[in-house]
Amino acid sequence: MLPTNLNTKRLLLRAPVPADAAQIFDSYARLPEVSRFMMWRPHSQFATVEVFVGECVAAFQSGARLPYILALAGEPRTPIGMLEARPLGHKVELGYVLAPSFWGRGFMPEAISALTKEALAEPSFFRVQAFCDVENVNSQRALEKSDFVREGRHDRFNVHPNLSAAPRPCFMYAKCR
Repeated sequence: MLPTNLNTKRLLLRAPVPADAAQIFDSYARLPEVSRFMMWRPHSQFATVEVFVGECVAAFQSGARLPYILALAGEPRTPIGMLEARPLGHKVELGYVLAPSFWGRGFMPEAISALTKEALAEPSFFRVQAFCDVENVNSQRALEKSDFVREGRHDRFNVHPNLSAAPRPCFMYAKCR
């Protein structure tokens, strides 16, 4: 239902390919500052990222989830991050990550806005939602710049192993039609 590729003013959102693994490993998957609020630890081995990208390729092909690679429009083969869409009945849940060298430049709100617009244009989707740790101010800003509304706080919601072994509170954001 969602497109295989999506172009924005500055970005290309595209299906993953196995060759993306090396750039993902080098540019962000192994960095502690990137995984701080994620549900995974920094990847110390390239093989882990290779397996992950293989799973992303298979998921995209099956449509179970759509882990889009984010690339600059002029450099379509170089991943700078990911934006995953997880269709769940009448809604789509988002997850995302961006290489630190691209933080603070508005790339993630641009990608989130474009994908959300596509999802809400589909007759079967009425809601796009995302969760983020209550301390993840950058993620909160990205969602708010994408016109998402903070709907609530969920205590003991997700484990972010780089912060705590116990489940942490998260904010829920959504945009609906």
